[in-house]
Amino acid sequence: MARIAGVDIPNEKRISTSLTYIFGIGDHRAVEICRKADLNPETRTRDLTEEQTRRLIGIIDKDYQVEGTLRTEVS
Repeated sequence: MARIAGVDIPNEKRISTSLTYIFGIGDHRAVEICRKADLNPETRTRDLTEEQTRRLIGIIDKDYQVEGTLRTEVS
């Protein structure tokens, strides 16, 4: 499993679906992140290279508030 933003995302699903397992990322935002990372949203998570995974992590960390920081703000 790939680990992004502290969450293990499923390997057998499309990356656009897998990203929605991260709190704060929905369907629209997942496709937007894939577009920014130059990834096909239909790509399976297991088929991502290390470089593509690092690109996704960088984009999510830089541009989006997710998981712990978002949960803190919401509460």
